[in-house]
Amino acid sequence: MKKIFCVLISLILCLSMPLNSFATTKTQLNKDKKENENKLNEVNAEIGNIENEKQEAEAEAQASQALLVELLANVEILKADIANKEVEIEQARVDYEAAEAEEQKQYKAMCARIRYMYENGNTSSEYIEILLKAESLSDAINKAEYAEKLYEYDRTLLINYQDIKAQVKELQERLEEDMAELQEVNADYEEQEKSLNATIEEQRKTVENFSSKLAAARSEAKAYQKKIDEDNAQIAKIAAAEKEAARKAAAEKAAKEKAEKEAKEKAAKETADKEKASQAGTEYDQSGEGEDSGGSSGGDSGGSSGGSSGGSATGNSIADYALQFVGNPYVPGGTSLTNGCDCSGFTMSVYSHFGYSIPRNSAAQAGYGRAVSYEEAQPGDIFCYPGHVGIYIGNGRIVHASTQATGIKISNALYRSISTIRRIV
Repeated sequence: MKKIFCVLISLILCLSMPLNSFATTKTQLNKDKKENENKLNEVNAEIGNIENEKQEAEAEAQASQALLVELLANVEILKADIANKEVEIEQARVDYEAAEAEEQKQYKAMCARIRYMYENGNTSSEYIEILLKAESLSDAINKAEYAEKLYEYDRTLLINYQDIKAQVKELQERLEEDMAELQEVNADYEEQEKSLNATIEEQRKTVENFSSKLAAARSEAKAYQKKIDEDNAQIAKIAAAEKEAARKAAAEKAAKEKAEKEAKEKAAKETADKEKASQAGTEYDQSGEGEDSGGSSGGDSGGSSGGSSGGSATGNSIADYALQFVGNPYVPGGTSLTNGCDCSGFTMSVYSHFGYSIPRNSAAQAGYGRAVSYEEAQPGDIFCYPGHVGIYIGNGRIVHASTQATGIKISNALYRSISTIRRIV
């Protein structure tokens, strides 16, 4: 037994060493993983900020580009206006020169007529001559009116040409003023175009700078993600190793329990064999752990498949009666509820109090009465275990003569494997 115990202790120590090593490595990996996750979150937040700033810069650059496009369109319109204005100014110059020439021509013709009339006498004599040549008074009046009209015509024509000349001059001056204003606008447009081009170039550099920062941040995030993936892979390997170690530990534990059970069974058998040899003819089932001693005093060793016809009681009354003896001693082979009994002696004596005769030993009691399931169990039923029996009191508990160390006590009904449950009443 000592040798087996030492081997098991060594196995446990060997298994615990790698598990502790796994735990230490896993803890460090989880710590590293957490740090990398925090750094990754920080980088991702930085990436978000850079992307927002880049988008803002791109939006500003697009707005500037739109302004430039609009400005260039306006410049083209302005250039067309300037070209048209130049044509209008040239036409006004030509018209002015023509009006001026016509005015001079008319002025010279009028001067020539007046000079001719003056050189040939008074202008009034001209009128008299017109009247004398008239054939009648009506003709004279008409000729006089003609002369007046001749002077009026010259004067009116001259005034008209002067007015036309003045109007053309005014148009020419206005057109030149318009041209000057257009030139100013054009100069302003050129300055705006220069400024916008400079702004767009600066914004382009800003966007490129954000793109570089974004690429660097994404590269950093990728590196942290790679570290996290590596940590996860290592943690998964350790988890698999832990699982395998746990499986081996469970297998070793099962092997240990099996070895202990076999050793215990072997020791019990050896003890039983010795007792049989020294007590020939006496039949006891002592195991030293509260198992049935199988004493013959006061009991039916043959057993039966049914309860005694003479008894009358309820399961609750049997359970209540059995509880009165909690704390009394366990005595191998005994049947006294007060002075001491073993497990089967306890159940037999309790049932005997109510007029029921049941077998003396636990093996026989396991075949007595009728079998019920655990779900059907009621107070008063006998719970049978390998080499042991007890009386069910309800709520998953039994009262039984347990061991010499503990005596009659209450225990959990499932504290060990149940062989069968028998109902007597």
